[in-house]
Amino acid sequence: MSIRNRYEKELNEVFNNLVLMCRKVEIAIENSVKALVERNIELAQITMKNDYEINALERDIEQGCLKILLMEHPVAGDFREVSAALKMITDLERIGDQARDISEITLQFDDEPYIKKLEHIPQMARIVIEMVKDSVASYINRDLALATSLDKRDDVVDNLFETVKKELVELVKKDSNNADQVILFMMIAKYIERIGDHAVNIGEWVEYAITGAHS
Repeated sequence: MSIRNRYEKELNEVFNNLVLMCRKVEIAIENSVKALVERNIELAQITMKNDYEINALERDIEQGCLKILLMEHPVAGDFREVSAALKMITDLERIGDQARDISEITLQFDDEPYIKKLEHIPQMARIVIEMVKDSVASYINRDLALATSLDKRDDVVDNLFETVKKELVELVKKDSNNADQVILFMMIAKYIERIGDHAVNIGEWVEYAITGAHS
């Protein structure tokens, strides 16, 4: 097998693991928010436990990328592609951590009724899940337009976060007994907002892989 063919084979393996890691991250976000909305303790615990799978994939992808960089002597474009993948998995792993953290917080509500209807938090989650999915898809498909479109969706997530924050502040003003749940909901909303930021980061590394420029 030629060096080029071997390089492409190993890069395809990295691509496949990236897609798998991305899917597991999407599921983690979905399940963490579902556990919150449905007060499903078992699902929250499963989500926390499954984070090790995301971490294992990060290690596998990292090893694959380093093998390519050390053994195949990639040209400039290939180097950018592999370097971008190394940066992307860091963001994906952190997203997995944030989904795990949301599940951990869900366990802290115990059996107390929620102080507010969960509307904007699930809405934020739906948007960031699609952002994560599209950020990795833009890398696999070398789709610069898709990668650079993530900023606008992140603005929507940021606006929803501000809405949640204002609602929570009003709730604690009305009744200081709401303070404990306000803090928990604020942390969850912030984690989801950060997931959107990580998706944008991935998009910026895709832009670097394609153009050589990083925003």
